[in-house]
Amino acid sequence: MGFEDGHSRLMSDINVTPLVDVMLVLLIIFMVTAPMMMQGVNVSLPQTTSKPLPEEKDYLIISVDPNHQIYINDYKVAMEALQAKMEKILVGRPGQKVYLRADKGVPYGVIVRVISEIKNAGVEKLGMVTEPLKKTTKKR
Repeated sequence: MGFEDGHSRLMSDINVTPLVDVMLVLLIIFMVTAPMMMQGVNVSLPQTTSKPLPEEKDYLIISVDPNHQIYINDYKVAMEALQAKMEKILVGRPGQKVYLRADKGVPYGVIVRVISEIKNAGVEKLGMVTEPLKKTTKKR
């Protein structure tokens, strides 16, 4: 009773071609979708000639969208609750850096009120986030 008759031998090699195919498809999917994954609220920032901020991870971003909705990082907060939420976040974090991102269409009075609430919560360092000014070419 022999199982080895010469025609039905088991193959001991692993076929990696399907694995490579799947990995390449996943790589392409991640390369296409990665630029679309942005942090924060979508706002149209004003343009200035300031220098870019250094890359740091220890900061909070307060965003004000065109509908005057306020967000701490990605979490929506009412104007009346902003100071209390900020105070709770800042407990045990002296010198916490906070950056304000506001849509350029938001009225000045709303921005001043948000800044006031942030400062009243005890924030010492508040930065404003802007976009670099686009250079225009002059035609002669």
